Amino acid sequence: MTQEQRTSADDLRDAVQRKSSFGQSMKAVAWSFFGIRRGADHQNDINQLNPVHIILAGLLSAALFVGLLVVLVRWIAG
Repeated sequence: MTQEQRTSADDLRDAVQRKSSFGQSMKAVAWSFFGIRRGADHQNDINQLNPVHIILAGLLSAALFVGLLVVLVRWIAG
């Protein structure tokens, strides 16, 4: 299959089969929460990380963040 014949489904299938660890995805999501990430590291993430891991790590991180905010507000309102 030539490059012209590849579809977005082929690209997605290849991306999901990447062999990165969930820990690497959590690290990338943590850096993105702070908003500081070098361009070269961002490009490496795009090429190496599994998008399913990124989605799961983002949802988990967001849930933890909201949970921490709820606990903090309840503690302050006490």
